[in-house]
Amino acid sequence: MPRIKIDLPESFSFSTEIPIYIGHINYGNHLDNAQLISLVSEARVRYFKSLGYTELNVEGVGIVVADVAAQYRSEAFHGETLVIEMAANDFNKYGCDLVWRLSDKASGREVARGKHGIMFFDYSVRKATSVPGAFVARAAA
Repeated sequence: MPRIKIDLPESFSFSTEIPIYIGHINYGNHLDNAQLISLVSEARVRYFKSLGYTELNVEGVGIVVADVAAQYRSEAFHGETLVIEMAANDFNKYGCDLVWRLSDKASGREVARGKHGIMFFDYSVRKATSVPGAFVARAAA
């Protein structure tokens, strides 16, 4: 099976810093893979907040995560601070990809990269809905 390869944009429209706590560490003494997704989820919430939204209210509709892909580049350890960068791209009728990169703040070492495929969702009728144009405009700014 071919390895996952994730291409990153030339620049990211958003970044945030999150420290690695002891609860993020596994038996190998490095960042646990499930905790990586948890950290990216926190960054995703912050990304939407930076645009004036919540994950349940983007111009009146919410989002759901349709797929996730991750590519690990190096270990990360307790006490390090990660810089998580994020940008929206690859828009389609119902969603887009949120691509991300995690790097160690002190050294710049890339830890992981990946994407969350998101779909816009009208929770009142439990159905997919079109990407709000205002979100596209804000995400592209």
